[in-house]
Amino acid sequence: MAYTQNDFKKGQPRWCPGCGDHFFLASLHKAMAEIGVDPWNTAVISGIGCSSRLPHYMATYGMNTIHGRAAAIATGAKIANPDLTVWQVSGDGDGLAIGGNHFIHANRRNINLNMILLNNRIYGLTKGQYSPTSPRGFVSKSSPYGTVEDPFRPAELCFGARGHFFARAVATDAPGTIEVLKAAYEHKGASVCEILQNCVIFNNGTHDAVYDKAGRTKNAIYLKHGEKMLFGENNEYGIVQDGFSVKAVKLGEDGYTEADVLVHDAKCEDNTLQLKLAEMEWPVALGVIRDVEAPTYDDCVTAQIEEVKAQKKYHNFAELLETNDIWEVK
Repeated sequence: MAYTQNDFKKGQPRWCPGCGDHFFLASLHKAMAEIGVDPWNTAVISGIGCSSRLPHYMATYGMNTIHGRAAAIATGAKIANPDLTVWQVSGDGDGLAIGGNHFIHANRRNINLNMILLNNRIYGLTKGQYSPTSPRGFVSKSSPYGTVEDPFRPAELCFGARGHFFARAVATDAPGTIEVLKAAYEHKGASVCEILQNCVIFNNGTHDAVYDKAGRTKNAIYLKHGEKMLFGENNEYGIVQDGFSVKAVKLGEDGYTEADVLVHDAKCEDNTLQLKLAEMEWPVALGVIRDVEAPTYDDCVTAQIEEVKAQKKYHNFAELLETNDIWEVK
């Protein structure tokens, strides 16, 4: 059956005007319509936060769970019903602070979940405290003199937990967001999509360098597996090897030509180069950065259950009773 985005819409979103959540929700509706999984075979599960209101606006199964526990609930849903397509939606606070342990273990286990991390580098729902992704020195209500901590980098955390899929998009870039969401669905295993978005009230402008099309043209690179890593208004820049790292260069300067530009390999099991790309401050890497197949936790658990069942003499409660001595009391 062919679906439209309206088949996945529900209710009236209650976010601040201009919030990045509005942009992402519209892209998610469109992506789900293009993916084509039935709404009744789809579940959207969130924790607590502004972004975690999202399941209320989905005409699918949904659950707004407790703070930081979206990954745990999503894991249970997927294990109990392997045929269900599960999307987990968390903010940078919900997903990486109180929910950080669940985030890394969902990646480590490689559970077949589509994990969305909406990153605005601030706690919005609780009115402007710094979050695990806020930069060092960030001034907020809970850090009036600036934070004295270094932030998490979601890609680094995902890769460190042996994650096999990581992609990044900007909330205001609908085509780019839809592309990574569809790629996340196609990936079998834990997929993480970091969505860069502004909080217009408490952290507006945090992603200004890439928040509009002109900014992305100058300050971002769209990575495509198997293609040269070129960017700029006229593809005048490229990513080249720099010792054990990478760097952006302008073609024609310092002897660099297109022949020196690296080809993106999202399928490489060694994540060294992929992590270097994900950590670049300029240009910001967008698109699918890592996409490597590996055994999934849910498939392995299901197979293990079937294997153990086949070895047992009983397969239901009645047969279990008959495996022991039986007598009748009259």
